[in-house]
Amino acid sequence: MEALLGVIFHFIGGFASGSFYAPYRKVKGWQWESYWITGGLFSWLIVPPVAEAVTIPGFIDIIKSTPWETIRATLIFGLLWGIGGLTYGLGIRYLGMSLGNSIVLGFCSAFGALVPAIYYNFYPAEGKSTFTELLTTSWGRVILAGIAVCLLAIYVCGRAGVLKERELTKLQQSASVAEFNLTKGLIVTIVAGILSACFNFGIEAGKPMTEVAVAAGCNPLYQNNVIYVTLLWGGLLVNLIWCVLLNVRNKSFKDYTNAKTPLLKNYLFSALAGITWYCQFFFYGMGESKLGNGVSSWIVHMAFIILIANMWGVLMNE
Repeated sequence: MEALLGVIFHFIGGFASGSFYAPYRKVKGWQWESYWITGGLFSWLIVPPVAEAVTIPGFIDIIKSTPWETIRATLIFGLLWGIGGLTYGLGIRYLGMSLGNSIVLGFCSAFGALVPAIYYNFYPAEGKSTFTELLTTSWGRVILAGIAVCLLAIYVCGRAGVLKERELTKLQQSASVAEFNLTKGLIVTIVAGILSACFNFGIEAGKPMTEVAVAAGCNPLYQNNVIYVTLLWGGLLVNLIWCVLLNVRNKSFKDYTNAKTPLLKNYLFSALAGITWYCQFFFYGMGESKLGNGVSSWIVHMAFIILIANMWGVLMNE
């Protein structure tokens, strides 16, 4: 029953992640960087402390009492994940929701599952899966087989992108994905997929905070929430710097006050996208608390995101 609940929570989180970009399609008259950082402020700055305050009373004191080494490691992985998140958005911008998500999350699944297991092979920790276990146990070999399928799927998706570019005219490409660009898209999605896996590494680095939260009587179901403020601040910093630079270069600061655009709707849809994206983290933590295995949780979560993203791609005729 616990495992089933974990899968359900991962499905909800995967649905949120696979769907978050859809509201951005409703934003009109704004440059990409304007709506991306507006949604990001909700994802990384506004919603996380609210969610933590509700689910982890006293979370500020827990963070304050955490050794600097733990905070620093979590923040660094958050910064790297922030670069991955930034290029993730660009990848969807250039390839569309189905193809972009499939390539990003295929790499993300593989790296997010393997790297922590390799790390714990050299630095064992109680309850953490090692790469040796993946090689020598039946469940581990199933996970490795799943990773191999992910890598094969990346090739298939990349091949599909090449065929799409060859068969469609520029007008047909832009009709489904306004800024379709296979070369740019593949480059940024590969970078995004590798660096987005740092989110999983950040959760592993921040585990001492969850142990304190549970020991203090917090519901284990929400234990990962205490990590998110620190981890997501890294993502916020990277994306904020880049989007402000783009605002300056493209002279798009006027987007935020441009009365010629549907300002209220733009802010609402950007906020909806940002809140939806945060929901993936919230439910990922709940799913991991039930499945109890970071490797399995990560792959299940990524698989649901890919399925949902491809569903949106079909619905949007990408």
